[in-house]
Amino acid sequence: MAIASFSNPLVEQRDLLSGKAAVALDSKVIRVIGDDRLKWLHALLSQNLANLLPGESAEALLLDPQGHIEANLHVVDDGRITWLIVEEPQAALVFEHLSKMKLRTKVLIEQENELQVFATFGAPLANANVVWVDPWPEIYPGGHRYAAKAGEVWTYVESIAEKSQLAPAGTSALEALRIMAHRPSMEEVDEKTLPHELDWLATGVHMSKGCYRGQEAVAKVHNLGHPPRRLVLLHLDGSGHLLPEIGAKVYLGETEVGRITTAGSHFEAGAVALAVIKRTVPEDALLEVTGSITANQQVIVPISAGKTVTVPRNNLLRSRR
Repeated sequence: MAIASFSNPLVEQRDLLSGKAAVALDSKVIRVIGDDRLKWLHALLSQNLANLLPGESAEALLLDPQGHIEANLHVVDDGRITWLIVEEPQAALVFEHLSKMKLRTKVLIEQENELQVFATFGAPLANANVVWVDPWPEIYPGGHRYAAKAGEVWTYVESIAEKSQLAPAGTSALEALRIMAHRPSMEEVDEKTLPHELDWLATGVHMSKGCYRGQEAVAKVHNLGHPPRRLVLLHLDGSGHLLPEIGAKVYLGETEVGRITTAGSHFEAGAVALAVIKRTVPEDALLEVTGSITANQQVIVPISAGKTVTVPRNNLLRSRR
């Protein structure tokens, strides 16, 4: 089980950013072997994986038919094996889904139980068997970003290895850095979450790739509609040393408009959180979190997200007849 902190999360954050520390993650590893592995995964997931080169890293989402996020996969191929790093709560679901969809495809799906996943910044572990380099905050080929600007520096790397030779850091330090980088994870996801709401189209979805589960819903919201919610970074005030609970309600006046998904204390920014709120909440509105914590918004996904295609008015009138 991953450890939240070993000593001081603020010191651990600095050590992580300087490459002096590593976080042991709970993430699980799945291996896919066989000549058809990339073409097969390409058909099942949201990312263009058909021509993934050896050593190249990618990110993909497993969606349900309505486009809701079920799992996030970190993908890297070594020329013989495709390695999938999956957050622990979704690992069994992903393994079961891949096994069910195997059918007659010439692939072998295995769970890797001997190696562990470690998070570092800037460079991988020297003894890494496999390395995944996060494409965030860049826009991966075929992706689309709604955010007007990126968050703080994020040079995140995951190493699959037997052990780490760096000093240990806890997940609390990592989460605070992730918040400031505007980087979504499965912590932000519930049963209704669309990739658009978290700006995950930037790295997790190839917008011109078709024929994967949920593709039609993804395209419809992006081109013609708006996501119902949006990810926002909150700078928290009045919280003292106490951070809001995950799932704490966010209010605009007396109206509930969202929930806290991740909270942390950043070594420079102080108490911060990621929240998912209703898209239509004014971007300059002062919010409040359960416990009388006032929160200033830093926009990640703007109100304008979606509706990238303008349909001529005469076409709309024709479609209503």
